[in-house]
Amino acid sequence: MDRFRELTAFVQVADEGAFNAAARRLNMSPSAVTRLVGALEERIGARLFTRTTRSLALTEAGSRLHADAGRILAELAEAEAAAAGEHQAPRGTLRITAPVLFGQFHIAPIMPGFLAAYPQVSANLDLLDRVVHLLEEGIDVALRIGSLPDSSLSAVRVGMVRLVTVASPAYLEAAGTPATPGDLAGHQTINASNLHGPDEWHFQCGPSLKAARIAPRLTTNTAAPAIENAMAGWGITRVLSYQVADALADGRLVEILRPFEDRELPVQLVHSEGRRVAAKTRAFIDFAARHLRAQAGRLSAI
Repeated sequence: MDRFRELTAFVQVADEGAFNAAARRLNMSPSAVTRLVGALEERIGARLFTRTTRSLALTEAGSRLHADAGRILAELAEAEAAAAGEHQAPRGTLRITAPVLFGQFHIAPIMPGFLAAYPQVSANLDLLDRVVHLLEEGIDVALRIGSLPDSSLSAVRVGMVRLVTVASPAYLEAAGTPATPGDLAGHQTINASNLHGPDEWHFQCGPSLKAARIAPRLTTNTAAPAIENAMAGWGITRVLSYQVADALADGRLVEILRPFEDRELPVQLVHSEGRRVAAKTRAFIDFAARHLRAQAGRLSAI
């Protein structure tokens, strides 16, 4: 029991970045939390935090233990939930993450229906344009686009998307339409840096990818402002198909270089693989997969 309390206190302090905040979360006194972390440090013979009057940071040993302790506590919570019958009745708080625009367009709209179907579940939806470490950040389900380098995750494919190069009709009328990726060098481009490198876009030319050099006049760290400026006629941008499906459908944007955009990227719901998936996680994956697969045409914008 003491080891469990020590690990719980340690993880909470690491997550909160302060002993006082961790104590409030655990409904304990700061001195009790300090004693628990001190006892853990003494037992393993290593400092877990570097403390100053203004900051608290994990040591190298602390960082290693934090990852392992988070996994251990998550597995224990999973085992307790299964024993209590949670595998039969979805309940508890579900944490979901997705890319910003995908979450706005396709995940947020289905949440009311999911929560209505499962009244004992509540949800936190974090929209982030970065890859989230599920265990370290306490995420139950992540929507990811592209291949999964982490083989420890379980994935359910719900669709496919592809990169598309787009511009407004007004821009193409004024500047001309590129016929090949190499023609982009003579055009004004808007680069979404969360999707591409700083000075080149990669296109499918036959069996291989080839880089086309660009000199972007504007670079944004997310796709939304790149799309907005492209629709305003400012230049050419390259984003994912689902992000501009509506703008392509109503003519605000036109796709160019289509013969060089055949490579498809999987859209997947992923979760940490375990012996037993919590009922809330399985319920959401089944619900979301059914709805997202029904929108497959809109996702790909083919």
